[in-house]
Amino acid sequence: MTRISALVIAALAATGVAVVPAATTAAASVPACHAADVAVHYRATDSGAGHRYGRIVMKNTSTHACTSGGFGGLSYVGDGDGTQIGAAADREGTWQAFTLQPGQRAYSPVDEVVAQNYPKATCRPAAVDGFRVYIPNATRSKFVAHATTGCRNAAVHLISHKAFRRF
Repeated sequence: MTRISALVIAALAATGVAVVPAATTAAASVPACHAADVAVHYRATDSGAGHRYGRIVMKNTSTHACTSGGFGGLSYVGDGDGTQIGAAADREGTWQAFTLQPGQRAYSPVDEVVAQNYPKATCRPAAVDGFRVYIPNATRSKFVAHATTGCRNAAVHLISHKAFRRF
């Protein structure tokens, strides 16, 4: 640090202004998590009253820490080729950023409405192969096997999820 920088910091500190040099913030030096940094899977947790509950879990499989936080993207895919089936998941709640160390996990709670709750003419049922999952801020998706029935009608919203959070 130069003498001028030290004088400026001392003067600001004397006036009650909190001074935190950028180099001391840990988040600034931790890269964002990318799809290549994590493994993703689905875990069912409960069901009832026409709903199935579970969570999308992402695990940092890289050798470095990475930051994440937020909703990402979630939708059903099928037809054996990754075609999106119906509407993407609705997002519920708020989020905050976090850091995942190597081996640490985070999860996004998922609520699936059972497609059979809707009339066939409205739903237009279709076999689902699994989920297309985008982790927060990623541009590449991950496929997670999850055989179920979805609705081809994109006006029928079967999936909702909450933001990723650390375990």
